[in-house]
Amino acid sequence: MSKQSTPSKSRAGAEERSSTSVMETATPEADTAELQEQHQEKKKEQKSKIDEKERDELLRLLYQMILIRRFEEKSAESYSLGKIGGFCHLYIGQEAVAVGAIAALRSDDYVLTSYRDHGHALAKGMSPDEIMAELYGKAGGCSAGKGGSMHLFDVNLNFLGGHAIVGGQIPLGTGIAFATKYKGTDQVTLCFFGEAAVNQGAFHESLNMAQLWKLPCIYICENNQYGMGTSLERAMSLSDVSQKSCAYDIAGEFVDGMDVLAVRDAVARAVERGRKNNLPTLLEVRTYRFMGHSMSDPGNYRTRAEIEKHQERDPIKLFTSSLMEKGILDDKVLGEIESRVREEVEHAVRFAEESPEPAPEELYTDVYTD
Repeated sequence: MSKQSTPSKSRAGAEERSSTSVMETATPEADTAELQEQHQEKKKEQKSKIDEKERDELLRLLYQMILIRRFEEKSAESYSLGKIGGFCHLYIGQEAVAVGAIAALRSDDYVLTSYRDHGHALAKGMSPDEIMAELYGKAGGCSAGKGGSMHLFDVNLNFLGGHAIVGGQIPLGTGIAFATKYKGTDQVTLCFFGEAAVNQGAFHESLNMAQLWKLPCIYICENNQYGMGTSLERAMSLSDVSQKSCAYDIAGEFVDGMDVLAVRDAVARAVERGRKNNLPTLLEVRTYRFMGHSMSDPGNYRTRAEIEKHQERDPIKLFTSSLMEKGILDDKVLGEIESRVREEVEHAVRFAEESPEPAPEELYTDVYTD
């Protein structure tokens, strides 16, 4: 994408924010009608992209989104039963972002993300068994039960976390992109973060260096419109995150994060830019989380009606409907996907429950490394 196209994408972000403001002030009936109209419009756009994709790829994207949704629902259930402790940040509502973005990668490309990392780990190919065991704090977990929900990690898949510090992964992703360029590979790095991390100094320093040094890093802002309990408009003077790319002369784009194909295509463009020209990209992917900030969040800062209005554009519902209308999917195939996912998630829970607790001496391992 050329820099000349960036302003139009920024205007798209302004229009999206404008419609969000309308949704917050109009009557519930008008809001629902507006969102249903947007749903139909976006579905039309999504259906136009379906013909460009192979059936197997489309069904794989749907399968991954449903797997993440069901995995997160089971995680919430296990947390409520006291089987998962500590912090637990669910990805429900944002599935199209991780699935669409990571679908544009090669297996040897790198991915880093924030503490809301279950969906990214699954999309990168991590075993649901190892992830659930990690949530349970068991030895069979991907981090041997010592990382928990916020610190999923698999070096064999080039999935480098899960980072609890807000924005902490952004300079690390920049450094990995520097390393791959230094070694002369054509790998790219995806670095996911929430919109609240944009206010951290590390974000600005990293983008500045990435453009100065021409690094193949793709910065993906998952803008779910709330930093914990604070809305975007209350915390950011310029709430169109994609426009912040202009300060560093980086290619930027606003993306509909409820459309898995829109995300995939935008990231594919950024991947090509990084792989061929060693150039960074900033993507603002506008999405919405249906759950609270974490399992301990009472969510008093937004109404049930607001959440239900955004659920009208549920990314799984949107994609399922589009595939059915295009004849790619029917009830039988959907049922088979749901059944397969259910078996995987139930197996993950059994694996976690049967996995042993970490040995006491594990307290002294992995503290330092030679």
